[in-house]
Parts: sequence; C-alpha cells; structure tokens
Amino acid sequence: MCALFFSQITKTMSDKISNNKFVSLTYTITDESDNILERIDMPIQYIHGHRSQLIEKIENALAGHQTGDLVQVALLPEEGFGAHQPELTFSDDIENVPPQFHSIGAEVEFQNDQGESKIFRVTRIEDGKLTVDGNHPFAGKTVTYNITVKEVRDATESEMKNGVENMNALH
Repeated sequence: MCALFFSQITKTMSDKISNNKFVSLTYTITDESDNILERIDMPIQYIHGHRSQLIEKIENALAGHQTGDLVQVALLPEEGFGAHQPELTFSDDIENVPPQFHSIGAEVEFQNDQGESKIFRVTRIEDGKLTVDGNHPFAGKTVTYNITVKEVRDATESEMKNGVENMNALH
C-alpha cells in the first residue's frame, strides 16, 4: 500500500511542468471583450526552460501545471505584442499599388536602406486609398492566452539535443 501510494505521488509530481519537460498545448487568444483573436487546435510542443520561444510570462505561468489544466495568462501590450506604432501605417492611392495587394489581409514585404525587411498587411481599402500596417495585428491590445495543457512528460535525450516538431512560439 505504501509503495503504491509513493509511486502515485512520484508520478503526479513528475507530470508537472518543470524544466526539461516536454509540453504539448493548445490555446486561444482573446481580447478584453473576450472575442477570440486566434485559435490553435493543432498542439504546439516545446521543452520547458530549454530554448523555448514562449513569452517569458507564459512560460512562468505554465510551471507546476499538468495535463488537462487550463492556464489563463493576460498580457499587457508591453508584455506581448507591443504598442501600436502609427509610423508603421501608410496609405496610398490604390492605383499606385500592384493588383495582387488589392485585398484586405494581403501581405507585402518592404526592405529599408539597411537591408532590414518587414511584413506589412493591407488593413483598409476605401475611397480609392489602400492602407498597409506593419504592426502586429494584436499590437496595442491587452490579450489573454487561454492555454490547455495536452501532455507533460520527461523530454527525451534527442528532444533535448534537437528540439521538437511543432516547436513554435506562442505568438
């Protein structure tokens, strides 16, 4: 009886998110009005505390949780996607813009004189004008990550060395 109890406690403790654990999760991002801005149903995976690309506040909030837990993390603009920068929004006459960019959501990559490139999205077309915006779509917003932990286990030696598939950043 004692050995079984100890085994269950050890298993429960080892299934909690901590450094060098393989973690699989899904999430939604909601705005302050609880509108869903993004939904990721295909689990993303990472190794906790090991070269993960998670936002630090999110990774810290996940520590100690286990499979099945729902973890909510609110991020202010400065903790997540930054403030909206008006200088990254430009409008031009639509006839000056190539036709392949004449739709909301179309993306165009611009490069500055230093060779740095940035993606801009078409955000508005009205009155013969087309507007592109280089801000992240969530810039300036307080957002909440609603994360469901799908799996927690010890990372394999190979995963520690090479990373894992679907190791994406929570963006």
